Amino acid sequence: MGKIIAIANQKGGVGKTTTTVNLAAALGVLEKKVLLIDADPQANASSGLGINVDEVEIGTYQLLEHATTAREAATPTNSPNVDLIPAHIDLVAIEIELVDKKNRESMLKEMLKDIKDDYDFILIDCAPSLGLITLNSLVAADSVIIPIQCEYYALEGLGKLLNTIKSVQKIHNPNLDIEGLLLTMYDSRLRLSNQVVEEVNKHFQDMVFKTVIQRNVRLSEAPSFGESIISYDATSKGAVNYINLANEILKLNKNGKGN
Repeated sequence: MGKIIAIANQKGGVGKTTTTVNLAAALGVLEKKVLLIDADPQANASSGLGINVDEVEIGTYQLLEHATTAREAATPTNSPNVDLIPAHIDLVAIEIELVDKKNRESMLKEMLKDIKDDYDFILIDCAPSLGLITLNSLVAADSVIIPIQCEYYALEGLGKLLNTIKSVQKIHNPNLDIEGLLLTMYDSRLRLSNQVVEEVNKHFQDMVFKTVIQRNVRLSEAPSFGESIISYDATSKGAVNYINLANEILKLNKNGKGN
């Protein structure tokens, strides 16, 4: 049975989409079958995998509306072994449209039941908010990866997110686990980066991934070409970092952390 992992943080610019796209690609290269669900109206994960978001007719919006099945919405990408349920700007309307529906926080979970066994991993790229779409993602997920950038306001809002996760565990999804905290945008030359790494490891210890994602120009260039870092520049630091992260996740799940 596949494992559903949400990549979430209500702060923007922490590397959520970068992590979702490149972790999916890395797992695919390691011969795991992956489904990426773009649950962010900005649709950056979709464009980052070469999809023209203006042409998306079936995607996450229709899935949450229960107007399509996950199998119908999933489309192959230019990354080996990676399928995508794309997003479109119309996804922003789902917050309003679901608000009066029964079990509105479980719409995504219901739609993934039939497809979960088709994949080794299902990764959900969450919006930078704690709204209804992100709640759906956390309710559907088995675990959550929290990217934290190695910058001054790194821990700002983390407490709020952890409280949200606790609420989801208590009310909707008691099996939700924290897969790990992922340090991103690390620059070894900067004293502040090293301080953030030290502080996060001190406070959260085993919850923090050993892999750290370094600042890398190639990593920031890849999305403009509609490619993951793995296909754009497989020898870059960014590619090596995400392959290492994928291997770390596979090892953790092999040792019993997974479902």
